[in-house]
Amino acid sequence: MTISEESRHRLYLRLEEVLGSEEATVLMEHLPPVGWADVATRHLDYLMRDIDAKLGRELRLMTWRVTLAMAVVPLAVAASHL
Repeated sequence: MTISEESRHRLYLRLEEVLGSEEATVLMEHLPPVGWADVATRHLDYLMRDIDAKLGRELRLMTWRVTLAMAVVPLAVAASHL
């Protein structure tokens, strides 16, 4: 269900009738500014960016470790034959 500004306004008017203006305003301010699907999508986007950043750091670290191992192992082998 898509929540439009019109439906939000109708909800506010009904809440105002039942609860009063101040209480209706307080309650409406606790609702997300967009539909819950958009909130979930934005949260998922944030999580994916976070995972991508962490994965990128880990891949860079692994690359450095492998590169270092490839440089050190031949030196160690050569030193052991001296």
